[in-house]
Amino acid sequence: MKQKGLRFYSRIYLKILAQDLKSKMSYRADFIISTIGMICTNIAGFISFWILFRRFPSIDGWGYYEILFLYGFSLVSLTPVQCFFDNNWSLRQYVYSGDFIKYCFRPINLFFYFQSEVFDVKGLGQLAFGLGTLIFAWAKLGLGCSVLMILKMIVFLLTASLIMISLQNAAAATCFWIQNSFYVMDFVNRFRDYAKYPVTIFNRGFRFIFTFVMPIAFIAYYPSLVILRPDAVPVLSWISPLIGILFFFLSYKFWMFGALKYSGTGS
Repeated sequence: MKQKGLRFYSRIYLKILAQDLKSKMSYRADFIISTIGMICTNIAGFISFWILFRRFPSIDGWGYYEILFLYGFSLVSLTPVQCFFDNNWSLRQYVYSGDFIKYCFRPINLFFYFQSEVFDVKGLGQLAFGLGTLIFAWAKLGLGCSVLMILKMIVFLLTASLIMISLQNAAAATCFWIQNSFYVMDFVNRFRDYAKYPVTIFNRGFRFIFTFVMPIAFIAYYPSLVILRPDAVPVLSWISPLIGILFFFLSYKFWMFGALKYSGTGS
């Protein structure tokens, strides 16, 4: 079979995206309510930081605007998994019902086909709020702006996104072997809330877990140090792009391994 390239998949994705957006726009009230709910949730997080720092001027040497920077950074980096990989939440339902078998007979990449069926527009609201928070904190910290800094931000935001995408891919793929895989997904999703804080505020055991086992420290903390504290950037920050690519590759292989072993259960 002829190998299909980026141009082919881009064209296919745009067609699938158009159909998905049309179906979502037919339920505008649901979209509007869900978007407002997501924005209110993020505002609540913003307010919680404000209340916390009214009592404590800093946390382990991190000031209010630095923590706010991490918060905005994490929201922006989580947007791709929210927008492009939200169908992972439905994977277990397709597997248990036997409907996943339909994805196995198309002459395109199975992972691409499944993930591209859903685009969560609500993630754009999260992106807007995250960017606003990031820009606000950036200005208050007086970080300045240059082409190099913008390029660093893009690279390390993509790095952070790859980590969260990898965690969700791996968690979702457990449904090929575990019946109650929802709890695995929910467990991983809850852990990402800790990504909004510097890993140094946790004890040594949790630092190890958040760095090498459940690497949520790479969602905001390590990548953002390149911008926030350029004079003391640890090695883990510089190699985080490689770690992100490695984790994504491994999660993709794990997801595909389960999918290719799938034979359909039916009900």
